[in-house]
Amino acid sequence: MLRPIARLKVALNGGRRPGEHPALPCTPAELAVAAQAAVAAGAEAVHLHPRRADLAESLDAADVGAAVAAVRAACPATPIGVTTGLWVTGGDVATRSLAVGGWAELPRYDRPDFASVNVSEPGFTELVLMLVELGVAVEAGVWSVADAGALSIAGDLPRVLVEIMSPATDPMAVLAELETTGVPGRRLLHGEGETCWPMVALAGRLGLPTRIGLEDTLTGPAGDPVADNAELVRLALSVWSSAA
Repeated sequence: MLRPIARLKVALNGGRRPGEHPALPCTPAELAVAAQAAVAAGAEAVHLHPRRADLAESLDAADVGAAVAAVRAACPATPIGVTTGLWVTGGDVATRSLAVGGWAELPRYDRPDFASVNVSEPGFTELVLMLVELGVAVEAGVWSVADAGALSIAGDLPRVLVEIMSPATDPMAVLAELETTGVPGRRLLHGEGETCWPMVALAGRLGLPTRIGLEDTLTGPAGDPVADNAELVRLALSVWSSAA
């Protein structure tokens, strides 16, 4: 069962290029250090994008297993999740399925506890079924009202990520559509870039958990540069709590 998040999940790196921020973690060792500091700062779960030796994003079992194992050793009591973003395989659904299917070869300790799957990407339903068979919980990534409506046919998923990527997207309309269509699962509300901090505050007002990390923003709520993921966690918890 996917453990609930009361306030905040940290997204350590996303698809950012190495060097975009001095503290951006890419290697398993860097991810472990960043995760440990973020959890100490108050993060309740960790989301990461595994990398190959050349630091490009990867869904291959060896890379996923190395990243998860390193973070789990540093944060043994913290749920760990990974991306399944279709862009990682260049938009190739079959290649993504082959890579994720390879996770079956990993020891259970080296598999992620959960994985994020974007509703708008082709192959969503098949990938969800594969992850369930692997014992990996699914977070459904919803980016729009249309995504929220489409998710109604997906069945019972433990967590729905309401991901507001653009100021043009109304988060309340997305949340309302999820309720109207009867989509089950806990909601987590977050933004990216210019929507990041407004969504942290809105999540606090609504009593919903949120997400923060160098994947989502490189600056604090006032636009100031931040040192690392741990600082973002501390700032986000302050914003969330103040808005609640």
